[in-house]
Amino acid sequence: MARKRRKLTTKQVAERASIDRTTLYHIEQGKPSVSIGGYFNVMRVLNLHEDFLKLASDDEFGRKLQDMEL
Repeated sequence: MARKRRKLTTKQVAERASIDRTTLYHIEQGKPSVSIGGYFNVMRVLNLHEDFLKLASDDEFGRKLQDMEL
């Protein structure tokens, strides 16, 4: 949706992210086989890279597990 809202074609995003259009298709489908770097490059092209940094910023479950081990 972010690509479409910005009126960018798959070719434009793929070229700017330095990935194949097939890889972009897999990213848009949410395929887990794509490297995290591929996702990041697309997010950068769409100016969403700041959101990427928020993905693990609040790992409440991980902190609970860590605290249980202490």
